[in-house]
Amino acid sequence: MLIQLKDNITSDDKNQIIDKIAGLKYKSTEVKTQKGNYLVGIGKKDFDIRDIGHMPGIADIHIVSDDYKLVSRKWKVKPTVIDLGDGVTIEEGGMALMAGPCSIESEEQIEKTIAHLVENNIRIMRGGVYKPRSSPYSFRGLGIDGLKMWYKATREAGIKIITEVMQVSQIEEMYDYVDVYQVGARNTQNFNLLDELGKVDRPVLIKRGISGTIEELLSSAEYVFSAGNENLMLCERGIRTYERASRNTMDINAIAILKEKSHLPVIADPSHGIGIRDFVEPVALACIMAGADGVIYETHEKPEEAYSDGQQTLNFDESSKLIGKMRKVFELREEM
Repeated sequence: MLIQLKDNITSDDKNQIIDKIAGLKYKSTEVKTQKGNYLVGIGKKDFDIRDIGHMPGIADIHIVSDDYKLVSRKWKVKPTVIDLGDGVTIEEGGMALMAGPCSIESEEQIEKTIAHLVENNIRIMRGGVYKPRSSPYSFRGLGIDGLKMWYKATREAGIKIITEVMQVSQIEEMYDYVDVYQVGARNTQNFNLLDELGKVDRPVLIKRGISGTIEELLSSAEYVFSAGNENLMLCERGIRTYERASRNTMDINAIAILKEKSHLPVIADPSHGIGIRDFVEPVALACIMAGADGVIYETHEKPEEAYSDGQQTLNFDESSKLIGKMRKVFELREEM
């Protein structure tokens, strides 16, 4: 069960509710977030919610059978809206676009990318300053100094930053310079990292694990929510299968399923999803038609010179064309 507590609940009323839950052979866990105060009850015994619902201090009570109770759509009437400020929101029924290079490389690259985004009215820039690479000899990012340089340039242009955090020790040093923390596919089940991201008041985008299931992605989000942060987004970025014709297998099915199962915004990453530049566009358009609330993809002035992921990165001309097509497809979806 999931109990929403009133903001003005007294300690005595809360303790009485906890005692009542224990009497039903349920284990309760209190969760406090930026937006609410909850009790999550875990147990198997059937009961009449009217036995609890009348108690002082309860705003609402829900029976949620999913293991991922807090991120489940079964209890939340209004879907989650991520507000980044300055009129930038990510929400159900919208189409948030996030674009930029795989890796932040230089001040010149940042400035050229920002100019491209501003020209196309994109308000969120993606990029990596800490890069998890398969080879230890590959470029692994500019680190915190690169992030500070990037932050200064984006703030002057009115653009928000989404970038990957790889370990707990980076959360605090990155805090003043990011708008959205990204949890990469390799860290989706780094539960220590997820717990700590639950303690900050910055939105978090969680990518699906390389071979992770939909249920595992939702459980990862539950970790962050249960630790206190409900400003979350889910990202489908393709999974590793036996198919070798593309980098990953983009699970477009997952977009529709995640929308049905969770109240959190769902973002699609076609760049990693297929890993082939020529096919990023059709996959992105398909994801929008499947119901994605946003698309995050990679773009670089000269992909052939990119420090990483050049094979799946669009040049600025290709990016501009894709943006126009995505907006047209989104309008078509809204008319259907």
